[in-house]
Amino acid sequence: MATTTYTPRLATKYKTDVVPALMKKFGYKSVMQAPKLTKICLNRGVNGAVADKKLVDIAVDELSNVTGQKAVPTMSKKDISNFKLRRNMPIGAKVTLRGANMYEFLDRLIAVSLPRVRDFKGINDKSFDGRGNYTLGVTEQIIFPEIDIDKVNKITGLDITFVTTARTNEEAYELLKEIGMPFKNMKREVSA
Repeated sequence: MATTTYTPRLATKYKTDVVPALMKKFGYKSVMQAPKLTKICLNRGVNGAVADKKLVDIAVDELSNVTGQKAVPTMSKKDISNFKLRRNMPIGAKVTLRGANMYEFLDRLIAVSLPRVRDFKGINDKSFDGRGNYTLGVTEQIIFPEIDIDKVNKITGLDITFVTTARTNEEAYELLKEIGMPFKNMKREVSA
């Protein structure tokens, strides 16, 4: 009996639609020159984590539910006496997605979660770092359908960073736009 391997919808779209479009736009000679998404990192700082350790556990659980992958707590790097912060205290949560999990999360983010943002008109196209990476700030974690609104005791945000192999902002912008990210000004050219 032959087993078929599962390929996420966006991974297939990347190979069939996105790569040819990028090759045509930038004049690449090889498929390997086309930029690709390598990983998606979700990061969340927890306000009040010094006083209440349970807040970090809640943040880790919420990130794990949203991504389908176990999140880990982030630890403080140094002592800050004004904040009553000691080194190696849990102050947030993070998770890094690659491969099929990354494409599945991106698909759910574009199709389900971003349209649930209040007064959504598209995402900002100015959050590129100059090296082909894009960071999206989400102000409310309740846009994700995996989070039960009734169990949320505090609305917080998180950062989602898309790490690509693109060398410029314009290449990264075109890559994410072709994949389906809903940018505000789709006609605008990104300056490097």
